[in-house]
Amino acid sequence: MSATPRRARSWRPILVPAALAVAALTLASCAGGSASASGEGDVDELTVLLISSHEGASKLLAEEYEAKTGVKINPVIVPYDEIGNTLALDQQSGANTIDVAAPWYVSIGDLADAGAIQDLTDWIADTPSIDEADFIPSIYDPYTLVDGRRYGLPFDGDTHVLFYNKEILARNGFDAPPTTWDEYNEQSRTITANESADGVYGNVIFGQKSPLILGASFANRLAGFGGEFVDADGAPTINTPEAVAAAQSLADSIASAYPTPAETAFGEGNSAWYAGKVAFIENWTDLGVGSQINPDSTVADKWGVTFLPVGGDNTQPRASLVAGFTWVIAANTEKTEQAKDFIEWASSSEVNEELLVADPQTGIDPNRLSSLESEAYGDAYPALQEANRATLNGTLAWPTGKNATQAAEVLTDELAKLIAGEATAQEALDATQAEWEELLG
Repeated sequence: MSATPRRARSWRPILVPAALAVAALTLASCAGGSASASGEGDVDELTVLLISSHEGASKLLAEEYEAKTGVKINPVIVPYDEIGNTLALDQQSGANTIDVAAPWYVSIGDLADAGAIQDLTDWIADTPSIDEADFIPSIYDPYTLVDGRRYGLPFDGDTHVLFYNKEILARNGFDAPPTTWDEYNEQSRTITANESADGVYGNVIFGQKSPLILGASFANRLAGFGGEFVDADGAPTINTPEAVAAAQSLADSIASAYPTPAETAFGEGNSAWYAGKVAFIENWTDLGVGSQINPDSTVADKWGVTFLPVGGDNTQPRASLVAGFTWVIAANTEKTEQAKDFIEWASSSEVNEELLVADPQTGIDPNRLSSLESEAYGDAYPALQEANRATLNGTLAWPTGKNATQAAEVLTDELAKLIAGEATAQEALDATQAEWEELLG
């Protein structure tokens, strides 16, 4: 996801009053009014809603799909924290300019509840060429399934891993990256103490108040400590001892972080990493692609990547499904069949593999077993391929049902108080648990 960062804005739950139809008409103008008034017929274009981090991928997809089918793809690019509301507003207002979208997987339950996306269960089951068994299992259900129904196909298999700067570690006497979060904090403190006067810090923490930024930093530690957002029945478990330990570990990392954590998002964090100013960064695996080929990178051949650390009694590294984006079809599009063709193609192994190794980078991570294990990916980025295999051993997924986007915002608000020193880890997560019990049941 990290290829084209945009500064984060506060996440808003998908609640779209009809009075906002004027804004939807503005979107219709931007999208070129692609919805057909005469039914499916011969489709010559599709309007596809994407986030800013996928703008590079959209260019490749648009060019190749038009060459393949003659159908033009009109991308509409919005900040990642606006895509869910943009799609819901477009559909509920009657503007209906969007045919296909790729929102954050956490929002699919709210989008389905809002009547903004189509239920694709039967089509997926009746289309063997989709090859459901090839999707990475720990990604497929969280990205697509709500209450036993499927609403999309995986696009960007976003997980976080730990990148480290080999030169900084060596300068400070460390011959290996940390395997536990305690070691991570210890190494970070040492490096910051030794080198902060020269503008070099132990870690960079994504601390800006957004679920995909600050929420991601917490989720990485929640996975490492063996915690869960909810139990097998969907009941919140956000204030367990494992979750509190994860939150405390995050709070402990702030003192050795690159300035200033509460204002740090992808752009600031990635820039510090590319400039060689931080020893550790938790990020999407495509950061390794950028570390090698980004024109601004000074760390080519100086970086390593490993699984996220573990903590507490947990000894098994675990991937955190930090972001992750799903192809969905707008509820009111009159181009459903063409939209189905597009998302089947765009989620295919061949396309995913091409996006993984494209230059310039596209910000896309593996969504399928075959693309993860492909020769092209392994030859180009063997360390990233190995790190991404963490998704094969189970992952930590966010809740995806009704009110999940609001629940993510609640958690982020409380975590912001934690890193600001306004609440303890226990207080922050107890407050979250109480609100989650109201929102998620």
